Amino acid sequence: MKAHEAKLRMTIDYLFGKNISSALPKKGFRFEISKKTKRIKHVYHNDELFGTFRPDGTIALTIYAAKILSKHRSFKDNCITINDEVKEFAKGGRSVFAKHVVSAGEFIRPNSEVAVLDSKGEVIAVGRAILPSSLMTSIKRGVAVKVRKGTDG
Repeated sequence: MKAHEAKLRMTIDYLFGKNISSALPKKGFRFEISKKTKRIKHVYHNDELFGTFRPDGTIALTIYAAKILSKHRSFKDNCITINDEVKEFAKGGRSVFAKHVVSAGEFIRPNSEVAVLDSKGEVIAVGRAILPSSLMTSIKRGVAVKVRKGTDG
């Protein structure tokens, strides 16, 4: 179990930035292992799904996980902030278009895991980046983040 938790912490730090895993709780993690591959499939914290390990080694975060990680100041480099006018669409699981992105963290690359924040800094959705952060704020066309899950959906 310790090895699984160490892998989770290393993966979080690798994907989202140095020492982001310090925001993770010390206890309460449970790991679901694939019978076929013997790899970690799902991570739970206090019986709440935290994230899913993908075959490529990345983690698909849940809103619950993004809220925990957002307590770390540096995690904002993996987040976008959107206009409050389109907040309800993102909460409902709709994609976020570049023209609605107010700011984007510097670590965002295409296919990276992204948390979507409202103007107050609250996590309202999670998804995958389509554009790099530099283009999200400069262009006014196209999808910036494909939302996987919103807080309402």
